[in-house]
Amino acid sequence: MKQIALFPGSFDPITNGHVDIIRRALPIFDEVVIGIGQNSAKTYLFDLEQRKNWIEKVFRNEPKIRVEIYEGLTVRYSLSIGAKYIVRGLRNAPDFEYEKSIAQFNKAMHGVDTVLFFTEPALSPISSTIIRDIIRNDGDVAPFVPAEVRITKKIQQQLSQL
Repeated sequence: MKQIALFPGSFDPITNGHVDIIRRALPIFDEVVIGIGQNSAKTYLFDLEQRKNWIEKVFRNEPKIRVEIYEGLTVRYSLSIGAKYIVRGLRNAPDFEYEKSIAQFNKAMHGVDTVLFFTEPALSPISSTIIRDIIRNDGDVAPFVPAEVRITKKIQQQLSQL
């Protein structure tokens, strides 16, 4: 039976921390689905298609990866694609407490296990929230995002007006 894992997130934008976790999960699973969660109550900096396009470019040479957009409960989506595992990255203690609670509910209610990876120390300060703030304030995010994520001056100017 094929072992499928879901790596969910908003990826607004995808960071080097996300890429590291995904690459470390690849040897463990037959397929990793990168699920871009869509939440109508949340405001995003980049649209879904842009985020999906960036992720597909980053992993264009990786046949074990599929990129999809989904709505609703992550655990339900996981089951709908046959993923019995959810992959998450941990940067710090608050991340652990948050992920632990969700993982316990997902296991108890739906039988879905969560596989947790600790972030590499050099990548632990990186978060999409901080990256978005840097972008909005005309900073250089190149060291924190994959090369495929191109934040041009034009994009920065458009975003700084939001």
